Amino acid sequence: QVQLVESGGGLVQPGGSLRLSCAASGSIFSIKAMGWYRQAPGKQRDLVALIPSGGSTNYADSVKGRFTISRDDAKSTVYLQMNSLKPEDTAVYYCWVVVTTARQSNRQYGYWGQGTQVIVSS
Repeated sequence: QVQLVESGGGLVQPGGSLRLSCAASGSIFSIKAMGWYRQAPGKQRDLVALIPSGGSTNYADSVKGRFTISRDDAKSTVYLQMNSLKPEDTAVYYCWVVVTTARQSNRQYGYWGQGTQVIVSS
């Protein structure tokens, strides 16, 4: 089994910053991709940022220039640095990780974190 533990959410004023963390643990051979999604009330869950292993990062247009995704492979952790936050960034943020569990296998498994609330408000 693979577990994802998210942290770093909270209440922040417009223009402020937060850094989200997502640590993966369990039966993992390699991490193929890590990303962040968000979901506001009454809205669908949308991609915020994605960082594949050995590939280029991808960002939603609404966060380009403000958010930065990064990863620490030694800690199996992905981060989302969020700067210049706006009220429209308010949502529950979910970590998404795709892994393989054995060297000989190409089978991939995807896992969601539990979500962390981000509220941007005065």
